[in-house]
Amino acid sequence: MNRVKATVAYDGTNFAGYQFQPKMRTVQSEIDKALRKLHKDPAIYSVASGRTDAGVHAWGQVIHFDTPLELELDRWQMALNVLLPKDIRIVGTEYVDDEFHARYSATGKTYMFKWSYSEVQSPFDRNYSVHLGKWRPDIERMREAAHYFIGTHDFTSFCSSKTATSTKVRTVRELTLTKRDEELIMMIEGNGFLYNMVRTIAGMLFAVGIGWNDPEDMKKIIEAKDRKKAGKTAPAHGLYLMSVTYDD
Repeated sequence: MNRVKATVAYDGTNFAGYQFQPKMRTVQSEIDKALRKLHKDPAIYSVASGRTDAGVHAWGQVIHFDTPLELELDRWQMALNVLLPKDIRIVGTEYVDDEFHARYSATGKTYMFKWSYSEVQSPFDRNYSVHLGKWRPDIERMREAAHYFIGTHDFTSFCSSKTATSTKVRTVRELTLTKRDEELIMMIEGNGFLYNMVRTIAGMLFAVGIGWNDPEDMKKIIEAKDRKKAGKTAPAHGLYLMSVTYDD
């Protein structure tokens, strides 16, 4: 058997999330359907670096699958893209050794969150960024607040109560906010993220930007280890999984 690593991009608008759910359209179910059709084998399946929620997009999700086939790498990309719906695309493939695991070998992930400053929300952008409407957040306040997230912390206050992992400790290596044309872009990179963690951080930075919270409140909320101390989770459609990193 050969193990193939594939990088996947998808528009999350019309999916009920990444992970397989019975009777629901998910990214995983579409990928596995394509793999099984290509192999003519109902037992073929893929493993992803992690799941994304309904409405969340990806430029650089990573999966792996085991296959008895030996195709040229560009043939894998071509064959799967022919079988996949147009809102999913394989953007890269490579053969890896059996020790590689899309989830457990990952050493980091980078996410992007986008807000739109446009006066009128574009009908073409409504599913791909969060419209700020009348709000004009103070980016310097948001940047000040962002410093409190850098480093290794217990992020219990910033993840869903449904998070089932044994430890809520994660390391955020970089968190930046940039105004670009009519968009406000948050980029966050770390060794891993809890369920809803990135969206909750985005929601709290927005709250600081519009004056609902002070930047120093972030330290208190992190230390509280209580989800009720943090505000609303930002909408899913502004979030993108940009890349997953692995050690060489």
